Amino acid sequence: MENNELPADVALMWRLRETPRRGPKPSLTLDDIVASAIAIADAEGLAAVSMARVAERLGNSTMALYRHVKSKDDLLVIMSDAAIERPEPMPEGVDWRTGLTFWADGVLTAIRRHPWYAKVPISGPPAGPNNLAWFDSALGVLADTGLPEEAKVGVVMGLITYVQGQIRMAFDLAAGYADNPDAFQQFGATLRKVADPRVYPAVVRTVEAGVFDEVGSFEEDNEADFDFGLQLYLDGVAAFIDRVG
Repeated sequence: MENNELPADVALMWRLRETPRRGPKPSLTLDDIVASAIAIADAEGLAAVSMARVAERLGNSTMALYRHVKSKDDLLVIMSDAAIERPEPMPEGVDWRTGLTFWADGVLTAIRRHPWYAKVPISGPPAGPNNLAWFDSALGVLADTGLPEEAKVGVVMGLITYVQGQIRMAFDLAAGYADNPDAFQQFGATLRKVADPRVYPAVVRTVEAGVFDEVGSFEEDNEADFDFGLQLYLDGVAAFIDRVG
């Protein structure tokens, strides 16, 4: 690939790659393929997505798909950008902290529509049009902070790492809870039986304080954990802005 040539997957996401065609114009489009793959993933999970399954759903041959997408890996990249859609417009006149909170909640809402999104490997920076729109939205909130552009990118990338990490962990824990809710509900009791205060003194102090005794709604606990961690991160950003901005 020449230095001025776009990577193939990026060119596909931006619809900048011409698909070579011979004969009549095919009825199948890249948008059809992506929409079908997303529908399969929404209904059955990411593992169910294959070029053959997508082709079957569309009533086409698998080879017809390869005229548009060269591999399943490319399809996953395009799917993940299409599924997250564009962010909601940022409310007018919000300060940076309110804006980033709004942004993080928006990411959470968008990914919850497609839980499989959290299983797509992260293989590079946000290069698709929708992911780039989210990136631009978060950077824009920091416009009046006085931070240099490099620092703004660092703040946003750190927030992306937190939000996506929390979402991925929450989905994994939700699956574990569905399989074995008792393991979560009896966690405090389990620790009381196995945690020796001479070996795990900090854990035992937490258990004795009753932190794990009150088990609420799994979803509500996840929401509370997400918000708590988010505000801690933004506290750090506020201190950073005061020091650097």
